[in-house]
Amino acid sequence: MTTAPWRDPALLPETRVEDLLARMTLEEKTAQLYGVWVGADGDGDGVAPHQHEMTSDYDWDELITRGLGQLTRPFGTAPVDPALGAQALARAQRRISEAGRFGIPAIAHEECLAGFTAWGATAYPVPLAWGATFDPALVEEMARRIGQDLASVGVHQGLAPVLDVVRDPRWGRVEETIGEDPYLVGTVGAAYVRGLESAGIIATLKHFAGYASSVGARNLAPVRAGVREFADVTLPPFEFALREGGPRSVMAAYNEIDGVPASADPRLLTQLLREDWGFTGTVVADYFGVGFLQTLHRVAGTTAEAAHAALAAGIDVELPTVRCYGDALADAVRSGDVPESLVDRAAARVLRQKCELGLLDEDWTPERTTTIDLDSAQNRDLARRLAEESVVLLSNPADLLPLAPDTRIAVVGPRAADALAMLGCYSFPSHVLPNHPETSMGIEIPSLLESLRTELPDAKITFTEGCDTTDPDTAGFEEAIERTAEADVCVAVLGDRAGLFGRGTSGEGCDVAGLQLPGVQAELLDVLTATGTPVVLVLLTGRPYALGRWHTRLGASVQAFFPGEEGGPAVAGVLSGRVNPSGRLPVSVPHAPGGQPWTYLQPPLGLAGSVSNLDPTPLHAFGHGLSYTEFTWEDATETPPETEIGTDGSYDVSVTVRNTGPREGAEVVQLYLHDPVASVTRPDVRLIGYQRLELAPGEASRVTFRFHGDLSAFTDRSGRRVVEPGALELRLSASSADVRHTARLTLTGPVRVLGPDRRLRCEAEVSGVG
Repeated sequence: MTTAPWRDPALLPETRVEDLLARMTLEEKTAQLYGVWVGADGDGDGVAPHQHEMTSDYDWDELITRGLGQLTRPFGTAPVDPALGAQALARAQRRISEAGRFGIPAIAHEECLAGFTAWGATAYPVPLAWGATFDPALVEEMARRIGQDLASVGVHQGLAPVLDVVRDPRWGRVEETIGEDPYLVGTVGAAYVRGLESAGIIATLKHFAGYASSVGARNLAPVRAGVREFADVTLPPFEFALREGGPRSVMAAYNEIDGVPASADPRLLTQLLREDWGFTGTVVADYFGVGFLQTLHRVAGTTAEAAHAALAAGIDVELPTVRCYGDALADAVRSGDVPESLVDRAAARVLRQKCELGLLDEDWTPERTTTIDLDSAQNRDLARRLAEESVVLLSNPADLLPLAPDTRIAVVGPRAADALAMLGCYSFPSHVLPNHPETSMGIEIPSLLESLRTELPDAKITFTEGCDTTDPDTAGFEEAIERTAEADVCVAVLGDRAGLFGRGTSGEGCDVAGLQLPGVQAELLDVLTATGTPVVLVLLTGRPYALGRWHTRLGASVQAFFPGEEGGPAVAGVLSGRVNPSGRLPVSVPHAPGGQPWTYLQPPLGLAGSVSNLDPTPLHAFGHGLSYTEFTWEDATETPPETEIGTDGSYDVSVTVRNTGPREGAEVVQLYLHDPVASVTRPDVRLIGYQRLELAPGEASRVTFRFHGDLSAFTDRSGRRVVEPGALELRLSASSADVRHTARLTLTGPVRVLGPDRRLRCEAEVSGVG
């Protein structure tokens, strides 16, 4: 028997795909362009926007005779034992391969934003917590383990990371982002991609592009970002991840930009992504994004027109289930309304990816022989390390922290005893289990109250909620006041409840009008601080909240962004002193709830000034974070007054950091660029490099940043990315507002126009100091 060329692994994937496409019918080709969401519930609370209206019935047995492109969330739709789920997925893949003429299985995809979104899988800290670590290597290790877990049950593609840059902290999905700075998002996001891809899982960059810049911080609202904001803030993380991470998929965003939906924009999905940046993988739709071109954006009158617009723009795969890319598309091709070449182009990309995954090989088998443990001890240890590094000590003016081991502690607040206070909206317990209240959590998640009692066994700890997270009832205030007055210290545990589409205070579709604490938690904090007992504020949230109201009344304040299943022990460890806090803010903490949207990337007129009564200066700046030890910054590079380099030149700036305190700790050295004069307005400062340093008492390390002229580039008035000659300042800083040393230099020579090969990273070198 002669093996068909498309089955021959010795041939190039392009050759195999070309042979296979020539053998396929139109319906068999379009079948590779959509997913099927088995088990998606048309009733109850949805987990995707407009899920109930957009999900339709289909005949599974008939549908798979054509083949199938993707299987949507076989583990992330309803609770299923991982081992049984792996067996069920293998059986489904067998049926798909046996039903079609070519025996080609589907690509199975899952959500994996803060861990594999499956019952019994590790719930890691949310991406905003990754940003707080300033530790890409640890994030890469986490992503590798997530990828290994996905692969162990037969999943091929993960729908992460989110590379949206926070533009308005009122947006519900802030918890899913890495922060408000494109360099931080790009470096940490690229690390996640490397980790996931190293396990053989297709990483999917999302949401391309502009999703986080929606008007009024409303989910799916239009984006009105200017050309320069889009080019210099929104796009760089995607470019970074593509070049340094090697992802094989990109997800188109829901939003429109200046009237053009991203899912129907060939300039974005084809010209920029493929022609300029060289991307060769697949572009997938966000859930129902193709259909939304008809139902929400109204740029298409029929499902066939929506399919045509999306295919022409460059979307290869319709997710989560077939609506536009099925019979409607095939009929439109036959009638001549849609060129078959568009179908062939997308199908070739999908099949090439399946070829690379081994799904076209004759010896492919869906059965797995690996041991399945989605919440292993190694996973939990990694989750705890990531959580510990992410906790930010915002303030500690009277050294109230660490807490004394035998003190009397009143723990107060609606988030203290709730395990779900640790989790973001894409963790399985928050994302899916609300629809299955009879099902157990599937993983152990200690609450902060439980963890604090374990951490401080000799302390006398009392507890009362004081109030609900969102309910306006203040009946519990009286008991909270009594407990606090009887204690040596009060630990107020406040924050968010993650949810979807208004069913929480943070998460997808849980946008807010202002940055005041939810419900009556602010009023609770008022009465606690009025007791005279010192109050430690602990925030478990998915976004920053305005804290200026209590700035002078708090004994200490700690911020943790949904720190995952090991977040309770991590935060308790910081409160006890077992863990030395080392997190740094990936987003600014506002002083007051108003004046939004605001991030630190502001040109001069975006800063405080006499022309407005609103002062947007944050209470705690981007990059801020305190420690229980002390660091001195020594021997910074001395820059002669007339230092010049070419616009294509490099310059090294160095500083020695010494731990002069009594205990081991971590300092994060941050390098910011200040451009005093440019042809367009520029942010007053922006991050261009950073290095996390772990130092024992008395230990010192010297960090050297190699600045290159490309790192000063921006988009000029004509839309070109340029490096302009002129003065610059390189600021070695502990945060965007805490400058420790400034190196001044001048770029000389002509204006340089940069292409897609520009330098993106400021390399850092660390050496020990005697």
